[in-house]
Amino acid sequence: MRTVWTVDDDEEMNRAIGLMLKLLDCEVTAFHTIRAAAQMFVSGRKPELLILDINMPDVSGLDMVEFLRRRPDTKDLPIVMLSSEAADVMVDRAMQLGADAYVTKPVTLEELEKAMATAFYKHLKM
Repeated sequence: MRTVWTVDDDEEMNRAIGLMLKLLDCEVTAFHTIRAAAQMFVSGRKPELLILDINMPDVSGLDMVEFLRRRPDTKDLPIVMLSSEAADVMVDRAMQLGADAYVTKPVTLEELEKAMATAFYKHLKM
């Protein structure tokens, strides 16, 4: 069972993603703020995969990706970005900063599973 953290300020979206992840046999921890998730990383805990919303009220998901990629203990963490923003410029920016996959809301189970597989595949050699 893989451990996955989701970070989204929309409680319904966090719940829906959590249900999908449970169908994919994942242990899920949901955060509603970037800061709450960042505190867990700083304390030394981390998941096997992070699913992160871009548009958050406290800190941008893009800022979180930059933060995680600079840390030695999380630089190789698989990250899937989840956003209602489908513009190529946003997708490109997320990928440049270190995201491994990008899915747009609303996401289907198949899209989520494919994004997770892509993110894990990019880190197989790690």
